[in-house]
Amino acid sequence: MQITFTIFSCRCDVNIEPKAFRKFQNLSTLSISPGVKLSHTGLAPGQFYGNRWIIYSALSEPVIRAEDWRLKTSGLVEKEIDLSFDDMQKMPQTKLVRDFQCVTKWSIKDVTWEGVAFREIANLTGVKPEAKWVMFRCAEGYTAPVPLEDAIVDDSLIAFKMNGRPIPQQQGFPARPFIPHLYGWKSAKWLNEIQFLPEYKDGYWEMYGYNERGDIWDEERFKGHEGKHSRRRSLGFAPI
Repeated sequence: MQITFTIFSCRCDVNIEPKAFRKFQNLSTLSISPGVKLSHTGLAPGQFYGNRWIIYSALSEPVIRAEDWRLKTSGLVEKEIDLSFDDMQKMPQTKLVRDFQCVTKWSIKDVTWEGVAFREIANLTGVKPEAKWVMFRCAEGYTAPVPLEDAIVDDSLIAFKMNGRPIPQQQGFPARPFIPHLYGWKSAKWLNEIQFLPEYKDGYWEMYGYNERGDIWDEERFKGHEGKHSRRRSLGFAPI
């Protein structure tokens, strides 16, 4: 569908996909000709904006050099791919502004994310029709499952930059997935493999009762919407 509105006395014709209205707060990227993108974000239910990042690590904190990093695909794909950091930098890059929303209820407002659209990776590897889930696998052994339908939305990224700079080491350098409408534990740090699966499997936090999907607008924090937060190891804080 198309709507017309005015910004600074300029007429803008905006194409909005119907799925963008799944939740009115969760308005997806608006594409304005010629290629300008407006990002609308909002605070998800039960969240509050923080003034600094809380840095968590479920396992270890690997230090990975960009020249040593690889991203591979596996599972239900037509061809497994193995990409270097340089390979990823040569692919089309996407930049968007979205909030980061942690399942423990704090959020960081208007983070600028830059990277390769997940859909680019999916197209390159050729996802088979039987695939229904994605498992993000990381260098230190952390895992996070995500429904394929959530991973391939327009604003889902394999991110390399936050706020104009490379992702800090404690935030997952060189790369982490970012899916704005899912809680932050699905944004697995130190990503090095994307596995495509026919059915759901628990990841690290899901073994402790966290929700299979983790949609922020439906407050999918725990399986069955019941539970309590497990103890998390904090590495400290980082400025916004």
